[in-house]
Amino acid sequence: MNQFQDSSEAWATMIVGVCGVLLCGALVMEYALGLAPCPLCLMQRIWFGIAGLIAVGGLLHSSRWGIYPLLSMLAALVGAGFALRQLYLQNLPAEQVPACGPDMAYAIENFPFADVLAMMTRGTGDCAQVSWQFIGISLPGWALLGFVVLIVLSALQLRAASVASR
Repeated sequence: MNQFQDSSEAWATMIVGVCGVLLCGALVMEYALGLAPCPLCLMQRIWFGIAGLIAVGGLLHSSRWGIYPLLSMLAALVGAGFALRQLYLQNLPAEQVPACGPDMAYAIENFPFADVLAMMTRGTGDCAQVSWQFIGISLPGWALLGFVVLIVLSALQLRAASVASR
C-alpha cells in the first residue's frame, strides 16, 4: 500500500477539505445565487461543519484515535438523516406538505429556542420547495451524496487508524 492509503492524517485532511468545499458551496449558493436556506438546509450545514470540526480536532490531537473518525461518521449520518427528511418533504403530494413557517431570522428573534429547534429538525413547507437542481438532483440530494462521501472517508480513516495502531 502506498503511504497515503496508510495515513489516517491524510484521510482526516480530506474530510476537512470536503466539508470546507461543501460549506463554501452553500455560501456561494446563498449569497451569489440568492438561494435562501430553509431550516433543514441550515441543519445540514451545521452537520457538515460538525463533521469537519471533529476531523480538525482529530488532526490537532491524534487522528489515529478511532473515536475521531467514528464521531465524524456519526455526524455525517445525522446530517444524511436531515437530507433524507428534506427529500421526503420534497416528494410529498402538495396537499400533505406542512405549512410554511416564518423566516429563520424572525423565528430566532421571536420564538423560544425549543420552537426554533423543532422547526429546524422537522422542516417546514419551505423545505419542500425545490429551488435548484443540477442534472435532475435537488440540493438535499447533493447534500446526501456529500454525507455519503464523508461516511466513506471516515471509514477509510478508521481503517487507516486501526492499521497504524497495530
